[in-house]
Amino acid sequence: MQKERPMKLVLDDGTVFYGKSFGYEGAASGEVVFNTAMVGYPESLTDPSYSGQILAVTFPLIGNYGVPESSITNSLSAFYESEKIQVRGLIISDYSFEYSHWNADRSLGEWLNENKITGIYGIDTRELTKTLREKGSMLGKIVFENENEIEQYDPNLENQVAMVSCKEIIRYGSGSKKVVMVDCGVKHNILRCLLKRDVELIRVPWDYDFNTLEYDGLFISNGPGNPEHCEITVNNIKKAMDGNKPIFGICMGNQLLSKAGGAKTYKLKYGHRSHNQPVQMVNTNRCFITSQNHGFAVDNNTLGKEWEPLFINMNDGTNEGIRHKTKPYFSAQFHPEASSGPTDTEFLFDDFIQLMNK
Repeated sequence: MQKERPMKLVLDDGTVFYGKSFGYEGAASGEVVFNTAMVGYPESLTDPSYSGQILAVTFPLIGNYGVPESSITNSLSAFYESEKIQVRGLIISDYSFEYSHWNADRSLGEWLNENKITGIYGIDTRELTKTLREKGSMLGKIVFENENEIEQYDPNLENQVAMVSCKEIIRYGSGSKKVVMVDCGVKHNILRCLLKRDVELIRVPWDYDFNTLEYDGLFISNGPGNPEHCEITVNNIKKAMDGNKPIFGICMGNQLLSKAGGAKTYKLKYGHRSHNQPVQMVNTNRCFITSQNHGFAVDNNTLGKEWEPLFINMNDGTNEGIRHKTKPYFSAQFHPEASSGPTDTEFLFDDFIQLMNK
């Protein structure tokens, strides 16, 4: 049977894991990363921050609730985080061929096949995760027999943000405040969270000079890959910081705002990809459980004297957000819109709106 066709995952260090195909019958290559979330595979697979990557899901049973329909209205997905699947491949332990959910439209395998995305199951994902934790995220291929079925793809060598950003200006809503969103690979639930707060949203490409527009607040979205590729965006943010209008960044937005403020970024060993990352608000006893997906981080030691950390990761002490000491600029490395994930930090959107109302 087609669904039982043997496949294998070959990591860059030569490690091989054997499994079976359940998605599109084609080879795949990219950076292999893992996510420890228990639910939310439709949201994860459509998150643009996974562009160029092969995703390994650590939760053992995947596919039991299927996937919802692909409905797009006014350039906004009803149930997903973008218009399409963004990962280059999916690695899981046990695939549920039968699914049941009130919102399910088809199976995960059917969805992958429709989008020509390779899926492999039967992998020892615990052993794979241990390998990636010890050696760091690495390149890999999913193939049937021969490793030469596909060339190795390294997403770190390309500007992934340019690949997933919108290509033209898109406008949403008609609220009392006008927000320019720099689209570095925005998750659609960020759009939903802003739109329900009475704003007019102007979504612009990553390299668009938004300083030519009239707006009340600037939002810098999440996105994939290395922030070093986004020097154009950083320069535009620097020009915006000559003024005094509120700026809010999420994930990649945190890194680009930090770079605009003079800080440096670096690649994490295996990144933060989960729904259970604990962060602490600096100078408080407040701790939040957060949803995250990033492979790069801001170096706190390089923040300028006008800036300070806003949140710190309680697992490894890395930066989880910054704020300006005198101007209304702040950011979060995690995802306060949290779909799927905890909603502990959605108040940050309210803080952004309040800054525009001052």
